Amino acid sequence: MEQAPPDLERQWQPAPLEPLGHPDAELQAAVDEEAEVSRDEGPGDGTMTENNFGLKKIEISVSEAEKRTGRNAMNMQETYTAYLIETRSVEHTDGQSVLTDSLWRRYSEFELLRNYLLVYYPHIVVPPLPEKRAEFVWHKLSADNMDPDFVERRRIGLENFLLRVASHPILCRDKIFYLFLTQEGNWKETVNETGFQLKADSRLKALNATFRVKNPDKRFTELKHYSDELQSVISHLLRVRARVADRLYGVYKVHGNYGRVFSEWSAIEKEMGDGLQSAGHHMDVYASSIDDILEDEEHYADQLKEYLFYAEALRAVCRKHELMQYDLEMAAQDLASKKQQCEELATGTVRTFSLKGMTTKLFGQETPEQREARIKVLEEQINEGEQQLKSKNLEGREFVKNAWADIERFKEQKNHDLKEALISYAVMQISMCKKGIQVWTNAKECFSKM
Repeated sequence: MEQAPPDLERQWQPAPLEPLGHPDAELQAAVDEEAEVSRDEGPGDGTMTENNFGLKKIEISVSEAEKRTGRNAMNMQETYTAYLIETRSVEHTDGQSVLTDSLWRRYSEFELLRNYLLVYYPHIVVPPLPEKRAEFVWHKLSADNMDPDFVERRRIGLENFLLRVASHPILCRDKIFYLFLTQEGNWKETVNETGFQLKADSRLKALNATFRVKNPDKRFTELKHYSDELQSVISHLLRVRARVADRLYGVYKVHGNYGRVFSEWSAIEKEMGDGLQSAGHHMDVYASSIDDILEDEEHYADQLKEYLFYAEALRAVCRKHELMQYDLEMAAQDLASKKQQCEELATGTVRTFSLKGMTTKLFGQETPEQREARIKVLEEQINEGEQQLKSKNLEGREFVKNAWADIERFKEQKNHDLKEALISYAVMQISMCKKGIQVWTNAKECFSKM
């Protein structure tokens, strides 16, 4: 498996940013500010106070998955899976925990919620959804998205997504997210009324900005490279795990042949028969245990897959910054062009070749009144352009400050989660090996008693 470059972690460190930068000293202040906003911000459009929503007040679970049949938008019959979301109040006036809401959602509705969050919170590393179809599976595992085991793992993944959003200091306060948990009817209409689809940046526009931006921010460029490397490393890790699972499955199942042979042998032996029969039983138990072991492994694989998909969420933040940087550069270029035109009209000199200069040579000079009128229009456009440029600069600086604050939060979460997942996986492997040793120890005792 390819190893990640040793300097990847250093790529998270902020560097000076021009012209959308901010001093590194502001980074921790930005983190603190996000936390303060999440605590102190009053009710308003798209937000709510902790009095009616917050992770400390509400428990969220996706408790069931149900196969259903219905009609899609094309009026064609389809089979899909619906998931039961339950929200439970953990603090009540009489001290009792009560069920507050229970509703069903399709996977496509989870997708709609996340797409909305991506548009309205472009500076946030929005938690990813679990895979829609199984990837990196070993050959005995079904890739069918209606397979009960896969549906169960996706149910756990969807619950994890909701808990990620609910634990985020900004996303947890969003009104649409709250309605997703509490309003079953007309929720889609409520989301669409926000007009978020119109605000979404097109892929073509984002691609254009990527290749045409002249002064990309080094930090975001390095972050994009980091996300690519993170995705590559985790992909390789998952492929290796799938290959190991295939071989491990074969090794365990071969032990079933030991069980069969020992049982057949015991039938023709009198003194050794009981010992061989018992040893065969231990081998059969060992061979059948691999199914549960690999099923448990899939849950650890799903934890790694979450961060495989987080890599795309990081790139989404980078793409948004590239778009803002490109818009800023275009606004600055347009302003410089208008200032040059105004200066040329005022002095009567043309510094560069232009269609207007050729027209003047062919048809004569403008009258003083026409020139004054044009200068006045340009001055108004310059004033407006300066205001727009100032606004874009401020917007860009605010984006960078908030984005890096959230990236730092994500970094801490990533380090903690991946460390715990890898340790748990190692512990599971150790436990599995100990069980193998125990099986052969038991078989040895059976042989000793013969």
